[in-house]
Amino acid sequence: MKEITFILLLISTSLFAQQYNTKNGAIANGYDVVSYFNNKTEKGKKEFSTTYDGVNFRFSSKENLKTFKENPKQYIPQYGGYCAYAIGKTGEKVSINPKTFEIRDNKLYLFYNSWGTNTLDLWKKENPKELQQQADKNWKKLNH
Repeated sequence: MKEITFILLLISTSLFAQQYNTKNGAIANGYDVVSYFNNKTEKGKKEFSTTYDGVNFRFSSKENLKTFKENPKQYIPQYGGYCAYAIGKTGEKVSINPKTFEIRDNKLYLFYNSWGTNTLDLWKKENPKELQQQADKNWKKLNH
C-alpha cells in the first residue's frame, strides 16, 4: 500500500509542477516576484526563499519574503511564469527572460526576450488586451 501511495503522490506532484516554469529551480528563474511590483528586477537569494503551491520562490530581502507570505496569490506570475505572449499567441509554454516583464491590472506578466525577439514589444504592438484574453483561454486548456 505504501508503494501505491508513493507512486500516486509522485504522479500528482509532477503533474502539478508542470503548471509552473521553474527554470533554475524557482519561479521567474529565481528572480524576486515582489520586486517586480516596485518596477525592479532583482535576483532572489536562497536564504530568502519559500515554497508555495509546491513551487520554490526566492526573494532579494527578508522584507519581500514577508510581503509575499502575507498575500502570495498577488505575486504569482500569470500563466505559471511562462511567456505571456507565447501563451496568448500559440498556447505554448515558452521560457522567459526574467528581466522582461509587465505589471498590468496589478498582475505580473513575464516575457521571452532573446535572439533579437522581445515578446513584450510584440505583446504591446499586437493588442495586449486581446492577447491576454486568448492567453487566459489557452492557459485553461493547457491545465485541464
